[in-house]
Amino acid sequence: MAMKRTKTPWMKAEDFGRSLPRGIGVNLLVSDMAAMEAFCGDVLGARIVYADEDFAALELLGSVFMLHADHSYLDNPMTGSIAGTETRGAGIELRLYGAEPDAIEAAALEHGHIVLAGAIDKPHGLRECYIVGPDGYVFVPSAPLAG
Repeated sequence: MAMKRTKTPWMKAEDFGRSLPRGIGVNLLVSDMAAMEAFCGDVLGARIVYADEDFAALELLGSVFMLHADHSYLDNPMTGSIAGTETRGAGIELRLYGAEPDAIEAAALEHGHIVLAGAIDKPHGLRECYIVGPDGYVFVPSAPLAG
């Protein structure tokens, strides 16, 4: 499949690439852009910087991350490595430090998402929960415990 984009992007891809800060970046390949965008906004509280049928840039907790539709990765070296497999998202936790686990757990339940583990204080000094988003990606909102 070719790109499905029907509108003009808010900036050129090369300009966006140059604008990214130094550090680690996250790019999730997704089968349903609308479902993942809704999850990120409604449950995680992400701000959608830009979104279309192929690509989305989101801001969450001061970081930018990206979503790419499976069909937009046809010429990418990762083509076929995860798209359509049952293991998509397996083996990675997307940890959201400084997030509010109780609020995100409540939003996840309200929007019909799976809560693997509800918010609980952990011995490593964080209160956290485990939420399964679209395509099986596991998000772990975590907040430091007092004291």
